[in-house]
Amino acid sequence: MTEAEKVLWQHLRNRQMENCRFRRQMVIGAYIVDFCCPETRLIIELDGGQHQENQEYDKNRTAWLESQGYTVLRFWNHEVLQQLNAVKEALYTSIR
Repeated sequence: MTEAEKVLWQHLRNRQMENCRFRRQMVIGAYIVDFCCPETRLIIELDGGQHQENQEYDKNRTAWLESQGYTVLRFWNHEVLQQLNAVKEALYTSIR
């Protein structure tokens, strides 16, 4: 896991967020997502600098996941590391 994934996982694990069970590195179709709550069908993706070069791939991947009934939230690694409370608030809003 990246440092940002480790930080966020500490706030997602053990049903800490709205009693939702998140899984790490979950396989959905041909993709592996960073974090997923199957009950709410919420996917959280954390992106580093390499994602700027893969925008078309990420766009197609997100479209396919959404076509399967998932909501995909994307955050930059630096957002998690520098603005964790804002990221958590966005997650709470999406779950509620």
